[in-house]
Amino acid sequence: MSLIQLALTYFYIGLFTIGGGQVAITLMYQPMVEGGFITAEEFYNMLAVSESTPGPIGINMATYVGYKMYGVWGGIVTTFSTVLPSLIIILLLASALKKQSSSPLVKTVFSFIRPVSAGLVAVAFWNVFRISAITLDAAKASGSFCDALNPARIIFYAAATCVLIKFKKVPPLLVMLFGAIFGLLFL
Repeated sequence: MSLIQLALTYFYIGLFTIGGGQVAITLMYQPMVEGGFITAEEFYNMLAVSESTPGPIGINMATYVGYKMYGVWGGIVTTFSTVLPSLIIILLLASALKKQSSSPLVKTVFSFIRPVSAGLVAVAFWNVFRISAITLDAAKASGSFCDALNPARIIFYAAATCVLIKFKKVPPLLVMLFGAIFGLLFL
């Protein structure tokens, strides 16, 4: 299988993976194993590694198969080929929505979507904050809620939030990088 055939195979897999990474694995098995490019044992070993690494399993598996077959460029090609159909569909939908943005139906739908999205982001923020800045075990042991709070983490959260709000041009990735460094040095 040439690199171009591999790219087309993974484009097909990305296009028809509806339902998550487990579906992608099923679609990958046939061309890779039944096509004779890798053994079933290699496939399931790759699957085990892909499941144990962070990120979507279908993308991890595509990257690993591409890397195994063609090195770094194979991994890049299979990853990009798997994601490309979704990217194209999203761009087409965004273009269609932009053209229909003045439609009363679209405005009504988005008037409901915006608060729901904000709520989902707030819940995600609270869950991450609660897990990383509040230690309930310490409060249970001492009987004081104040012992559950981690002042260094709370100060960093507040500072990072202020930076992102005050300086809108600061890339969030830079704040995340500083957060990682802060965590390694002080926590």
